[in-house]
Amino acid sequence: MLEGLSDMAKQHPGPHAEAPAEKGAHWFRVMCLTGLDYFSTLGYQPGIAALAAGLLSPIATVVLVLVTLFGALPVYRRVAVESPHGQGSIAMLERLLSFWQGKLFVLTLLGFAATDFMITITLSAADATAHLIENPHLHSTLSGKQVMLTLILVALLGAVFLKGFSEAIGLAVVLVVVYLALNVVVVTNGIWHLFKEPHVFGDWTDGLTAEHGNGFAMIGVALIVFPKLALGLSGFETGVAVMPHIEGDPDDTEEKPTGRIRGARHLLTTAAVIMSVFLIATSLITTLLIPKAAFQNGGQANGRALAYLAHENLGSTFGSIYDLSTIAILWFAGASAMAGLLNLMPRYLPRYGMAPHWARAVRPTVIVLTLIAFLVTWIFDANVDAQGGAYATGVLVLISSAAVAVTIAARKARERRWTTTFAVISAVFLYTTAVNIVERPDGVKIGACFIAGIMLVSFLSRLKRAFELRVTDVVLDDVAERFVRDYQHRPLRLIANEPNSRDIAEYRDKLRQIRKDNDIPAEDDLVFVEVTVLDPSEFESELTVHGEVLHDRYRVLSLHSSSVPNALAALLLRVRDLTGQQPHIYFEWTEGNPFAQFLRFFLFGQGEIAPVTREVLREAEPDRSRRPAVHVG
Repeated sequence: MLEGLSDMAKQHPGPHAEAPAEKGAHWFRVMCLTGLDYFSTLGYQPGIAALAAGLLSPIATVVLVLVTLFGALPVYRRVAVESPHGQGSIAMLERLLSFWQGKLFVLTLLGFAATDFMITITLSAADATAHLIENPHLHSTLSGKQVMLTLILVALLGAVFLKGFSEAIGLAVVLVVVYLALNVVVVTNGIWHLFKEPHVFGDWTDGLTAEHGNGFAMIGVALIVFPKLALGLSGFETGVAVMPHIEGDPDDTEEKPTGRIRGARHLLTTAAVIMSVFLIATSLITTLLIPKAAFQNGGQANGRALAYLAHENLGSTFGSIYDLSTIAILWFAGASAMAGLLNLMPRYLPRYGMAPHWARAVRPTVIVLTLIAFLVTWIFDANVDAQGGAYATGVLVLISSAAVAVTIAARKARERRWTTTFAVISAVFLYTTAVNIVERPDGVKIGACFIAGIMLVSFLSRLKRAFELRVTDVVLDDVAERFVRDYQHRPLRLIANEPNSRDIAEYRDKLRQIRKDNDIPAEDDLVFVEVTVLDPSEFESELTVHGEVLHDRYRVLSLHSSSVPNALAALLLRVRDLTGQQPHIYFEWTEGNPFAQFLRFFLFGQGEIAPVTREVLREAEPDRSRRPAVHVG
């Protein structure tokens, strides 16, 4: 259950990142993995577009394609350059903000990412169930069992990840190639029907004119309804999340993976072009060839417009084969979303101390995510249309954040043309997101639930883990190591000092006070230790200890950390291990309310240092005979 946990102790690379020696896969094969999410939206996108835009669906889809090719695609091609290790736009924005505001911002974006990926799992499974139930051969048997069948599909997806995910790319290639090939047949047949019955096209244009009057009005309305079609933009964030799977050049390095970046950009461009062609073609044939009533809730084309055409125009046998392919890719579309979650969440939450240790392992996390998917499926009654708003909100927030991130990156690089371009794209996506939220507030409500859940679990976890050592390694420079080595035959006695002016009077008075409070003989020499807190919102870090002699008489060990007590405890244990002696540390009591001091420690890494240092040591070293001694006067 916890396999691989120890390998991730220092820095989590994403549970599906292979060992460094692993070559990865060709970008086209990895495109099929992200295509599980992207291309599978053809299963429900035409139907959703027809419901949202009616006869204007093809024109609104053209707007969607233009935004895809000239908005989302350039943004994510830049994200691939700026964040080539799969962290995506969230990592880019994280670098812009520090301290707690940065962590809270990232947690908010993670909430929307969780909304996007989780609803991908549940919506795709629900639509796969819809295709299964609406199949003419199975309708009478399976009718009314939508929720149960969707739960079974979600459980099977979780079982795949519990077993292992090593063969996913190979399976994804087969599913995507077969699915796209069948869609080519359906689209070609649909276009043939349009040529065979030209009056259908004439009826459509007449209907458009009757409803909207002129071309300008049509374009205006298409721009207004475009946000409702935003599901067709899904897949870009997944595209950068799976970047670690892409094979790079032989001379690629972790700092500069040029080949991987090039492959990711090929992946994003190819996927966007393929999807754009299919979106326009499928929107046209479904709008013109399917009766409007069939798209309504309970209609035969609701959530399965292309499958409806496959059965109507190509016969029951081909239609059943198409259903089977659609069910398979929709079910496995959740795999790319699950992979995205498993690569995204453990990159941030454990590093922030906002997830338990087991969250670094794949299988326990899969179980938790599967249970959440069960809950979402039950709440939405496995209804595709009901989940569309939440899905679109998650997609649009992530794309908007990516657009803002690349705008800032271009501005920092002083690329004026790209800064202006990305700023315009950001405005388009922010507008689209705002309109979507206003029209379908349920999406942001669900996103808020995910955000609140992540926030609550994160802070409870951080509170529970507050007394962990929280230090990955302690490195002493030459001077500091020489100080410590001097105490191999006697215990090292440290004075915890909060640095202020660092003048001679500060150290003289502190030394006199500690000797007096603890009755330390004058012949016992003491070493000062000072911790400077840089970013208290960080959880784990490596400590570098610097030794120096101040005012020609006072030896000082100084270090930077996110938390004073945890850093002191880690240093004491390191000293014990190096010298074989039990070190001692001396504190003064901190004035103030103990509860307020604990909040200072939790939020700012300071507060009531002495008892917290002792508690961290107690948890890190259960054997009292080997535990460093803490003295408070």
